[in-house]
Amino acid sequence: QVQLVESGGGLVQAGGSLRLSCAASRRTWSTYAMAWFRQAPGKEREFVATMYGSSGITAYADSTKGRFTISLDNAKNTVYLQMNSLKPEDTAVYSCAAGSKASRRDNDYNYWGQGTQVTVSS
Repeated sequence: QVQLVESGGGLVQAGGSLRLSCAASRRTWSTYAMAWFRQAPGKEREFVATMYGSSGITAYADSTKGRFTISLDNAKNTVYLQMNSLKPEDTAVYSCAAGSKASRRDNDYNYWGQGTQVTVSS
C-alpha cells in the first residue's frame, strides 16, 4: 500500500507558476512509476506527466510539454510538478498517482492522492 498526499494548489493569474507536491508514505521510485493527472469540471481525467522512478524517464502531455516539469526528491519521498506559464485552461483538480509502469492511462495506476485544486484566472 502507498498513501499519496498532494499539496501546493491554489489560485494564480495566467502566466504565473505553481509547484505541486505529492508526498508518498514510503519510497516508491524503485518499483513504481509516478504520474500527475488532472480533471476539470465536466471533463474526463487527463494525463499530465509521468516519471518512471528507477530510470528517470519522463513523458508529458502535448498540452503541458515545455511548461510543466515532473521531478522527485528521493530523500523526501516526494514528487513535484512545476507548472510555469499557466493558462486558464490548466484549471483543474490535479492528482498524483503511482503504478507499476509509466503510462498515460489512468487505469494503469493503482494508488491515488485526494487531489489539489489549481485555478488559473485570466
